[in-house]
Amino acid sequence: MIKANPYYSDLSANYLFQEIAKKIKEFKEKTPDADVISLGIGDVTQPIPLACVEAMKKAADEMASASTMRGYGPEQGYEFLRQAIVDNDYKARGVDIDADEVFVSDGAKCDVGNIQELFSVDVLVAVPDPVYPVYRDTNIMAGRKIEFLPCTKEAGFSPAFPKSKAELIYLCSPNNPTGAVLTKADLAAWVKYAKENGAVIVFDSAYKEYISTPDIPHSIYEVEGAKEVAIELRSFSKTAGFTGVRCAYMVVPKVLKAIGGKGEEVFLNAMWSRRHSTKFNGVAYVVQRAAEAVFSPEGKKQVREMVGYYMENARLIRETLAAKGFTVYGGIDAPYIWLATPAGMTSVDLFEKLLNEAQLVCTPGSGFGQCGEGFVRLTSFGSRENTLKALDRIGKLAL
Repeated sequence: MIKANPYYSDLSANYLFQEIAKKIKEFKEKTPDADVISLGIGDVTQPIPLACVEAMKKAADEMASASTMRGYGPEQGYEFLRQAIVDNDYKARGVDIDADEVFVSDGAKCDVGNIQELFSVDVLVAVPDPVYPVYRDTNIMAGRKIEFLPCTKEAGFSPAFPKSKAELIYLCSPNNPTGAVLTKADLAAWVKYAKENGAVIVFDSAYKEYISTPDIPHSIYEVEGAKEVAIELRSFSKTAGFTGVRCAYMVVPKVLKAIGGKGEEVFLNAMWSRRHSTKFNGVAYVVQRAAEAVFSPEGKKQVREMVGYYMENARLIRETLAAKGFTVYGGIDAPYIWLATPAGMTSVDLFEKLLNEAQLVCTPGSGFGQCGEGFVRLTSFGSRENTLKALDRIGKLAL
């Protein structure tokens, strides 16, 4: 028989959220009348902004006419969307990015999983712990060695620096799952580390629209010199409710360099463009028009309203649980609440208790890494009605 990739044997049997879905399915089969409320998976519940819907409808109408329909588009994304991203997400914050440094994709999760293809399998990877599982799992699949960077409550859930010389570093701010943010000083220290060690930072800022604290960077490129060492990922999923529409983008600066297979100097922007063109056919035209509408005056207003809705949920979760004696983190600059488990309970214990006794779903922190033990993640992406109902149920539990 053909040999399989041996590194898949180093993975857990199922992807974290796949395993949770399996447990929920089993619970519903045993208790079909249960009213299960999910505060676990970060899927949105509010409709995408009307401006995006209208733009999508208009684009769909264009596809109905031979004179205006679109076939294959540019793999890197249409110019109209790439320029809108540059003007609104970067230049508006004083960051100089060119449109040909932006690559549109069908999701940040895909970008996180795919970007590691640009790097040698023998580089040491530094990954925060706890962490969004895709950072970890895709590098395990590739056979790379990983150093996990503890993110403890004593350190404000900010990742510790590597003990060994790391060459590929993953950072996420606002963080999934802890809800913590990195300050400009924090990011400047990481940029300094990357420059001194010849490393590249993959910076995930998918939740930047949820930042409310002044002076917290929305982009790593707000730090001087970051373009020389960092790739940035962003998404429309949580910004504008595109979880079922699929659109994201990544910035790969043209000044970002690496060492090629023959010892020559190579540019990661050109490498990613080559990879993107080879393996990806581009995001649908109608979707990109919808994404462009996010940056219209109406779209911006509607996005603010959507984000405000979810952050009000986050406030309710955080303050209600704190008032009931729970220890909670996050929920201020991120839609996630990092809830400490009661004394004597593991994260899986609390997951099982909430599911079986309150018909509530959370995400066990241990699924995000060893340092996630002792916590569960709650999301604010539910409806207001279900959020309030969930809090009432938790209040009635004996914990």
